[in-house]
Amino acid sequence: MAEVAKHTCDDEGKEDVWIVVGNAKTGGPKVIDISSYLDDHPGGKEVMMDLAGKNADEMFEDIGHSNEARKKMKSLVIGDLKLSEAEKKALEEEAERKKIAAESGMGMMPFLVIIIAFAAFMYAKNNGMM
Repeated sequence: MAEVAKHTCDDEGKEDVWIVVGNAKTGGPKVIDISSYLDDHPGGKEVMMDLAGKNADEMFEDIGHSNEARKKMKSLVIGDLKLSEAEKKALEEEAERKKIAAESGMGMMPFLVIIIAFAAFMYAKNNGMM
């Protein structure tokens, strides 16, 4: 990622902007040179510049890009991201934390609904609404 992080500028009319997109489910992280695509991006150049030099996979997947967008991205791939063992471990740990947080958050939902319903019932009862 250190090499990718060096490619974040739009100096003197020469754009040199890289991002990383991809994960274990999509064939691994790929380095994408988006320099030539900045002005053509439907969401605007600013969106791309905010992600310059960073891992943009989560943002790319959350947006729900079309097959056409994915095809265009593949044409801009310049290589696979080479990660050190420490970087690989950090990414795996982050993915596991997000997975646990997502799973535990949904487990609390029924509990919260019951608490809110009980509170509403008690409020209505104590204020003569029942």
